[in-house]
Amino acid sequence: MNRRRADDVLNGVKPVHWFGVAAATVMVLAAVVLVPGTVGAPGPPLPATCPQRWDSNKIGDWVPDAAALDGVEDSLVPGTPASALICAYPGQNANPGGESLAGSRTLTDQAKPMAYALGYLPVTTDRVGKVCTLVGGHMTNYLIRFAYPDGQALWVGSAEEVNSCVTTTNGTVVTSSYVGPSITAAYRTGTWKLLQRESPCNPGTGRRGQNERMVPDGAIKVLVCRDEQIGSSTPRPSHAPEHGEQQARELAAELNSLDAEPGGNTCREVGGGRRETLYLHFGYEEGPPAWVRITPHCRPSVDNGMLVGDLDDALLDRIGRLAQPA
Repeated sequence: MNRRRADDVLNGVKPVHWFGVAAATVMVLAAVVLVPGTVGAPGPPLPATCPQRWDSNKIGDWVPDAAALDGVEDSLVPGTPASALICAYPGQNANPGGESLAGSRTLTDQAKPMAYALGYLPVTTDRVGKVCTLVGGHMTNYLIRFAYPDGQALWVGSAEEVNSCVTTTNGTVVTSSYVGPSITAAYRTGTWKLLQRESPCNPGTGRRGQNERMVPDGAIKVLVCRDEQIGSSTPRPSHAPEHGEQQARELAAELNSLDAEPGGNTCREVGGGRRETLYLHFGYEEGPPAWVRITPHCRPSVDNGMLVGDLDDALLDRIGRLAQPA
């Protein structure tokens, strides 16, 4: 292992929430377009060392080559790799592109849990619009080379960035789930751990399948959180306990019946009155929770980071009752 710690690698970035229509002057609409790769005959062998430069002006959204592995269209990291080489490219988000390699670290026993966590992230090949704050500061691009026992390899590109607005890709699919601080921690310590959100009500990384359904199948519980604080960026949890499997699956079925289409966290405010946001977190026997955000004063009023839709007053009232104290 050849590794040099980069002074510019950030020690941690607090999540920046999308919500705040009044602050639209500091936001920008970003979009990603990706052409699906071809899965079939093996391509040229991927290099076993880090590229000396980040050869793109995109933050996170770049890999040297898209691998022709089974499953790359459905999962960011398919299968079970034997090792992971992390390459770090620190720089400034105001002038991205061409960052020099600052160091590398190889994970062996930690490659499997890292691949498992990244493989559960929701991915898509669709064009997804998202709203990001525009705070200038440090960022670190990362390339991760996953090597498999049969000699094949897969690159994943990601980043840690002050606005927490990063596209992660394997060259075929992308995700907007933010895992930059977790990658930074693995690069620094050699141990992988998917860092948890500070509040159980804050949106997490999401769950594989959210590009196809608002709530993936198999939910066994749901926590409903309400944010009524005007201008607040942190929702507070409801005082009611988590609701059980029957309510979770009934609610998931109703959300999945909505007419949904690809979309991110964009919001067009309508009407007046008190601003309110509801967050639904669906738990599963295995893997991360899926989250859904409901903003009744916006159109579209429902999103999960991958899909958007609108719900009627009856369903909104039912969800609101679930958020009430017991």
